[in-house]
Amino acid sequence: MLEIRKAKITDAAQIAPIMLLAMEEIIYYFLGENNKTKAIDFLEKHIAKEANQYSYENIIVAENDGIIIGQICLYPGANLEELRTPILDYLEQTYGKILNLEKETQKGEIYIDTLAVSTAAQGKGIGKMLLLYAIDYYVTVRQEILGLLVDKENPDAKKLYLKLGFKPVRDVTIFEKEMEHLQFSA
Repeated sequence: MLEIRKAKITDAAQIAPIMLLAMEEIIYYFLGENNKTKAIDFLEKHIAKEANQYSYENIIVAENDGIIIGQICLYPGANLEELRTPILDYLEQTYGKILNLEKETQKGEIYIDTLAVSTAAQGKGIGKMLLLYAIDYYVTVRQEILGLLVDKENPDAKKLYLKLGFKPVRDVTIFEKEMEHLQFSA
């Protein structure tokens, strides 16, 4: 049976490889190498910790018969710097990397950092269900604005977001990629 629920600390090992699907290039950039094992370890470590942008505290999962098949990670845009600092500190201490990253969100929106579905469950509407859950909870119930970035080279994703009611706000370049900032509001 499919269940949409808040993530738990014990979900980190299942969430990490799914989250990596949404941000493989970014994590490899962070680590300075294309090493999938290290990337998953990095994500698992941070998903299992509190108070960072990849924390289980910010994740909603889709679970089917005890197996996590999708995740959406989202948090208040106003908290980006605070939530990003532990990640940047870890990268500096562990890899000697000092990164000056662009702001991907801002105050006034709940930012969808990652949305990903396991490869085995793709094409079954799981991503759409997670988005609809977020829209219902954050926009309908809490009267907040949802925001996300979509890669301009991913027209299928943009088409889904627009179909659900997201609207283009501005163009953004982040990690040297052309992205479009979309928002959903009541």
